[in-house]
Amino acid sequence: MVKLAIVYYSATGTNYEMAKAAEEAALSQEAEVRLLRVAEQAPEEVIAANAAWKKHHEETSEVPVAKPEDLEWADAILFGTPTRFDNAAAQLRQFIDTTGGLWAKGKLTNKVVSAFTSAQNPHGGQEATILSLYTAFYHWGAIVVAPGYTDPVLFKAGGNPYGTSATVDENGQFDPIALEAIKVQTNRVIDVTKRLNR
Repeated sequence: MVKLAIVYYSATGTNYEMAKAAEEAALSQEAEVRLLRVAEQAPEEVIAANAAWKKHHEETSEVPVAKPEDLEWADAILFGTPTRFDNAAAQLRQFIDTTGGLWAKGKLTNKVVSAFTSAQNPHGGQEATILSLYTAFYHWGAIVVAPGYTDPVLFKAGGNPYGTSATVDENGQFDPIALEAIKVQTNRVIDVTKRLNR
């Protein structure tokens, strides 16, 4: 059985919805899944000033916070983050910065990893965000598994070969085809992990 950690950061809920879709796909493949959020770093007053952020923060407070040990436990890891100036959100980057001990002991070597993201426009740095994450995983000695163009739904969802990326409108909505794309990506991660673990 594949052990999958889905580690995400979501301010207003887009990446949480994508993480939940990934969890659904993984469970349908009989994987053991840990759905984990990274710790919030923003000050409470900043969160409170944005109604959508505050609402999502309160509604998902019961989701377990990721720890480095969760990465050691996993065979495969799927990371999700909104785009912040062509990079992952600081909250997720901070979590990745805590993995030095695992990296030094070779505990992240040969883990299957993949990533997804979201932004407010199709050219808002989505591809660069995912690629910036992948450079960290190369240092780990992990095996990066991108979706590529392995399913027609990936073209319909925007055609990002590096990982699923949702485009969010001013009302916080996005095309649900992204949820189908993340399921395809997750199934590919599970499939490749099974092949490696034979």
